[in-house]
Amino acid sequence: MSAICEHCKKGPMSGNNVSHSHRKTRRRWLPNIQKITLTMNSGEKKTMHLCTRCIRTFNKKGTL
Repeated sequence: MSAICEHCKKGPMSGNNVSHSHRKTRRRWLPNIQKITLTMNSGEKKTMHLCTRCIRTFNKKGTL
């Protein structure tokens, strides 16, 4: 499973770890992707990989 939201296309970000001595090494921040089963308007169930922000929006509005 890739770390990309199927709805908003949010993906990994990159940056630096900075130590106490201010040395920098590369790192990645991954979005919080969850596997969720949604019921579409036609009644069919669909499994998607969504970020938690999209899941919260879906729970609030009822649609994506």
